[in-house]
Amino acid sequence: MNLHSKIQTPITQDHIDFYRENGFVQVDNMLTSEELAELRVYLEEAMQTESDRSLAADQKGGSYYRVLNQKINLWRDHAGMGSYSFHPRFAQSALELSGASGMRFFHDHGLWKMPGDSKATPWHQDTPYWPIQESEAGMMSIWITLDDVNEDNGCMAFVPKSHKLGKLTGIDFLNPQNIFDYIEGGQAEGQKPVIVPLKAGSCTFHNGLTFHYAHANSTDKPRRVLAIIFTPDGVTFDGKEHPVTNGLGLKAGEPIAGPRFPLLVKANV
Repeated sequence: MNLHSKIQTPITQDHIDFYRENGFVQVDNMLTSEELAELRVYLEEAMQTESDRSLAADQKGGSYYRVLNQKINLWRDHAGMGSYSFHPRFAQSALELSGASGMRFFHDHGLWKMPGDSKATPWHQDTPYWPIQESEAGMMSIWITLDDVNEDNGCMAFVPKSHKLGKLTGIDFLNPQNIFDYIEGGQAEGQKPVIVPLKAGSCTFHNGLTFHYAHANSTDKPRRVLAIIFTPDGVTFDGKEHPVTNGLGLKAGEPIAGPRFPLLVKANV
């Protein structure tokens, strides 16, 4: 793939303006119907594969599992996932929304909100959990749903403009603190959360600093999502432990790069 070539995306100027102002944006029909059908098969197979990449430490039936059954770097367990985890349309969309000079892959993320005794994913930012030095790095996630989602089965909600409040404290998902308590002066008080139901194959993008939340799943089927985290080229490693970077020889202060973090797209200059 030519990193400088223009890849067709569904991103419009309205999407770009909304994302940069609010820290999130909804993009409908990111997947074709054929891609949606294929990804459902690949992701189901990858999530069922036994590996050490599951982040639900207590596994089935445990407290964390009821909040979120998740696995990272599925592309390493299922070759078919690579065509989606590194999909040029997704990376190009992220580049256009962010305005970065280049966009690298950080990791993918299977996110199953399990049925039955499900718990909500509490309000949080993503950036505090990533091993990066910059407080406002511009890292972002695409959240692609394989099922229609609403408030009954785990759709997302966002606080507009909350990405402008800076990097706060990470939240314990099992014993969640109120993230709004960490905001000096209550700057978010006038920013009403926006609930974002989606049709299968559609997605949201959100900045790593944007406050977001996922509803519990009260239905009898899993809510299936593929998230991919992108990092602007040049973001640096802080040296801390993280399952994505452990054992790769990255040094604190150096850019996150190398074979696990390929540069997927580059802006035309």
